[in-house]
Amino acid sequence: MSALSRFLGDSPWRVVIKLLLISLIVGYIMHMFDWTPWDIYYGIRDAVMDIWHAGFDALGRFAGYILIGAMVVVPIFLLARVLSFRRN
Repeated sequence: MSALSRFLGDSPWRVVIKLLLISLIVGYIMHMFDWTPWDIYYGIRDAVMDIWHAGFDALGRFAGYILIGAMVVVPIFLLARVLSFRRN
């Protein structure tokens, strides 16, 4: 078995025939749905951007929760430390 056949997983001609057949089937299905490769690219890009923006929105909400909680926790902590310091 040659290095090319090992790399491709089969003889080069069989791989070419398989790729042509799969390309024909995929091309036909894409034509039926009126899709183009650009539609797929833009769909994937938009999905990634939506996830990206949703992630940063979630981080913004997370930071807001921390700030709201800190407005209660930090003064109580400081008051407890001051009262603890006065006892010593």
